[in-house]
Amino acid sequence: MKSEDLRKVVFRKYEDGDGVCNIFRDINGSLGLNTIKRWCKIIRHTGSIQLSTSPGAPRLTRVSKIIEKVKHKFDGKEMVTTRRLATDYGISKSSAHRILTEDLKLYAYKMTIEPKLTEEHKNIRKRFVYCIGNNIRKEDTMRALFSDEKMFDLDGIYNSQNQRIWVASRDEADEQSGIKIRQKFPEKVMVWLGACSKGVTPLVILGQGTVDHVEYIEKVLPIALKYGNDAFGKHWIFSTGWCETSHSSPNTKMVPG
Repeated sequence: MKSEDLRKVVFRKYEDGDGVCNIFRDINGSLGLNTIKRWCKIIRHTGSIQLSTSPGAPRLTRVSKIIEKVKHKFDGKEMVTTRRLATDYGISKSSAHRILTEDLKLYAYKMTIEPKLTEEHKNIRKRFVYCIGNNIRKEDTMRALFSDEKMFDLDGIYNSQNQRIWVASRDEADEQSGIKIRQKFPEKVMVWLGACSKGVTPLVILGQGTVDHVEYIEKVLPIALKYGNDAFGKHWIFSTGWCETSHSSPNTKMVPG
């Protein structure tokens, strides 16, 4: 029932002598009791129900003028945040968020991080692709040994973005392993492993701290060479992980199979 029809019903029943509670019961909750009281008071003072403005607080923030200003804010390339919009236009952060999502139908996306590549880097990658395409056949990829290194420390693995503990309070979370202890300079160990179509190589533990090319040649390359010869024979491809600490020496760039 529209507001105008409700006003007519309330006015007619009030003129018939019905009280506020009887009117509220007869219209079956279509209006609040306080609204009916207010309308009956207006009838007593003015003889009718004339509402000059719509009930409720006036809409001050999400008006077309503010929405249009926010829309023009995105014409430039500067960063736009709800906090900045709230400061610039004197509105709350929640109102700014509703303007972006409900009125402008916008979605918030995280920035994508990409490597800063120069033209020289791009040309090197193109030459590498052409070299692989012209010299490596499909069956050669099945005779390739890929390897990489990983540094582990005593603190273990912890993903601050995804790991959560669902409890009722912070104190309860702390009791249920909700505190991750981390050392400032934990002991670390580097581990090497190779993988291919035939399986994986034996695990090589390189020791603590930074591994130089000498240790890499002495400990890793014999394992890789023996495994590659046993698995593929004399002709195979060895691909390293290009670790900055161990592959910076030209002696470890290429290893013949």
